[in-house]
Amino acid sequence: MSDESGEPLTSNVRPATSALVTVRIIKSFPYRNVKNHILSPVNLQETTPKQLVEQVRTIINTTGGLRPYRNVEYDTLKIYTKAHGSKSMNLIINFENDDDWVLQRPGLEIDRSLKELGVENETELSLFKWDDYVAFKANPEEKW
Repeated sequence: MSDESGEPLTSNVRPATSALVTVRIIKSFPYRNVKNHILSPVNLQETTPKQLVEQVRTIINTTGGLRPYRNVEYDTLKIYTKAHGSKSMNLIINFENDDDWVLQRPGLEIDRSLKELGVENETELSLFKWDDYVAFKANPEEKW
């Protein structure tokens, strides 16, 4: 794929075996506590959502700058936006596409690769606690 100028799209520049993925670590929905962490390279053809969640949990527990994010039990991985796609109007989380874009949550563990699930280079993923998401979705009130 390429854009109108003939240049390849950034989502197609890197191979699926060496993709760049941004993980949005969400500590609090109401207070909009989010920290982006860029992972590269990620082998989308072999990595499952469960493996990626475990990898990011390890990063959170071993990286000094992520110390404030250690007190949440992250159990859910959801696509926030794909490269060159439209973003959600909500800056903290994408409420749409729960059936298709939630890749892992309690009671749902998909044993397929990230590539098979539609993740490509430069996809943004959200990592959060499912119960917090359900509560915020029911009452999306932001606090300051």
